[in-house]
Amino acid sequence: MDGVPGLRGVSTADFLLELLSEEIPARMQAGARNSLARMFAEELDKAGLQAEAIETFATPRRLALIARGLPVATAAVSEEIKGPRASAPSQAIDGFLRKNSLSFSQLVDRGGVLFAAIDRPGQATSAVLGPAIERIIRGFPWPKSMRWGEASASTASLRWVRPLHGVVALLGDEIVRLEVDGIASGATTVGHRFHHPGPITLGGSSDYAEKLRACHVIVDQDERAAIIRDGARALAAEAGLELVEDEGLVAENAGLTEWPQPLLGRFDADYLDVPPEVIQLTARVNQKYFVLRGDEGALANAFICTANIAASDGGAAIVEGNQRVLAARLADARFFWEQDLKVPLEEQAAKLGGVLFHEKLGTVADKVERVAKLARWLVEQGVVGSSPANAGVQRLKESGPRRSPGNSELADQAERAARLAKADLVTGMVGEFPELQGLIGGYLAERQGEPKAVADAVRDHYKPVGQGDEVPTAPVTVAVALADKLDTLARFFAAGMPPTGSKDPFALRRAGLGFISLIVNNDLRAPIQRLFSETGAASSYPELTAFVADRLKVQQREAGVRHDLIDAVFALGGEDDLVRLLARTEALQSFVETEDGANLLAGYKRAANILKKENWSLPRVMAGPGEQAMPQTGEEDPLVLVEEPAIAEAVREMAQGSAAPVDAPAEEQALVAALDEAEPRAEAAIAAEDFRAAMSALASLREPIDAFFDKVTVNDPAPQVRARRLNLLARFRDAVHRVADFSKIEG
Repeated sequence: MDGVPGLRGVSTADFLLELLSEEIPARMQAGARNSLARMFAEELDKAGLQAEAIETFATPRRLALIARGLPVATAAVSEEIKGPRASAPSQAIDGFLRKNSLSFSQLVDRGGVLFAAIDRPGQATSAVLGPAIERIIRGFPWPKSMRWGEASASTASLRWVRPLHGVVALLGDEIVRLEVDGIASGATTVGHRFHHPGPITLGGSSDYAEKLRACHVIVDQDERAAIIRDGARALAAEAGLELVEDEGLVAENAGLTEWPQPLLGRFDADYLDVPPEVIQLTARVNQKYFVLRGDEGALANAFICTANIAASDGGAAIVEGNQRVLAARLADARFFWEQDLKVPLEEQAAKLGGVLFHEKLGTVADKVERVAKLARWLVEQGVVGSSPANAGVQRLKESGPRRSPGNSELADQAERAARLAKADLVTGMVGEFPELQGLIGGYLAERQGEPKAVADAVRDHYKPVGQGDEVPTAPVTVAVALADKLDTLARFFAAGMPPTGSKDPFALRRAGLGFISLIVNNDLRAPIQRLFSETGAASSYPELTAFVADRLKVQQREAGVRHDLIDAVFALGGEDDLVRLLARTEALQSFVETEDGANLLAGYKRAANILKKENWSLPRVMAGPGEQAMPQTGEEDPLVLVEEPAIAEAVREMAQGSAAPVDAPAEEQALVAALDEAEPRAEAAIAAEDFRAAMSALASLREPIDAFFDKVTVNDPAPQVRARRLNLLARFRDAVHRVADFSKIEG
């Protein structure tokens, strides 16, 4: 094509971009590849271009992109630009002409408004790409960047993650000309820093990967990751061991090497006396090593490191050096471990009074005291450790403290574990490895002679820490973990510090998910209002309940539970517990997805709309023909319900077996009879927590309510008849509400 040297007659070409720099941190490489692809696609879109495919690559020293099938020229376009009115001042018209590089002769008057037709000829893609790449480089969103050299004195100088050394920009085999801060584009790059430090001339995208491979650079990060993963597994198998899989570490090592060479090393078996998690963390975080297991699943005194060169001695010297470094790290870890073993956890816990939990919530020692009392209370009330599982429901509804018989030992252990659970926060080991809090405490508790249940609770009381994490089931652990999360949620909400928007500085959403998982997975039966009241957060209960409902939606989303149904069940309020609420929600979802459920929902919405339009919020009766409707007292008509619980119960009892007036239409009498039968069945099923049976009872109302709406006029001219029928709809609405608030259900 004319204007594109070397590409005449060619409609598309591949474009290669490589940005060569000093080492790019491994943690930034994936984000950089995504940003490069996004920014390049945006620039193409602005120019009216589109690639068939865009691939990106990253190594420690280079960020690269290949755009397949780019048109070698942009298309010619014609556009019409609306200008000022023809009667506008000459200054306005002149300004419009200057802005668009037009002459007055190019303007057309259409009904008093000036328009300009502009034909923009196509231009060579290379001419578009040069400025586009400059914009990408200057605006690249590195999480951290720097200036360098003499130019760094100016704030206008280029910022890059590390000093930028070169730019390769080739459309087909032709260089796309551009220059950024004195760095001109070209076709030359470099190979491996040690194996091939000299320049490499590239012919384009077609030979890019293979020329670099010949110079000991594997440009594809996925290929490097596969070499590391497969090589580590093979080395482990040769040694009769098993690799501890770690995809994050695979990716990190791939980001640290251009020519990865997995190597196996050993360390002194004496270090295996240190907790295995400490060894693994030391190897992984400090040295980027993989660890291995033996036949019994125990940690082996071996590791795998990843070199960046193919050493002439097979890597022996590299392995020896890494063994020395790891030995020094493990020696430090063992020192902290041995020192911590000498101090009883009780003595460590005494130091927590000097550690601030939050300025509004006191010290960690204050929190420990609250959690210890709450953990004991959860056991004594039968919420945790009771049999059957729902024994705590009724007990928590009764007034006054009641201890669950036979649980005194469990309560003692729960309190003991809670008082020791945070003690490892002041140990040397957790000071060095904060990620191991709880875990180190559990090991110390075990070594210092605490009962297994106590040690396990100290170790696992932070769990679950996120979706998919293991949920504790041991009673002592559950008591401490639940108490810890209850206290955290209640105290921060009571202090006016709930999560807001995307901000959650105290990880309360995670604590909320953990709270729900502990209750649901362990089938713990306790009214959530009572749980939060025991923490002293009764005033924040509505806000906390809404928060828990929102977290429950998040947790149940993967299980396919609809969020509107959770809202419908939570709207009932009352003393329900989460297990009961979730069972009710699951039954409701099964019901509304049936034909009967969908039709009953439609009937409910029709009834609710009529009642809303008539402002019929409470059941009423007529004092006489033509008189105003009055609030129902519960004595006049046994066919309707009232809000006051005592009166409502009496009216329901009177209504059983009653009939509509003899002159009422058959459909009205049938709806009354259906309600007489369905209401007690639904209530009995709800009391027995057989929510599917409750839904089945409601399903029997579907045909009578449909027939009622088809054949009966609700707004009868006779006031008493109209009131009776509106009350009947209110009774139908309230019967449905005993299962869920159907007004919250979508559809």
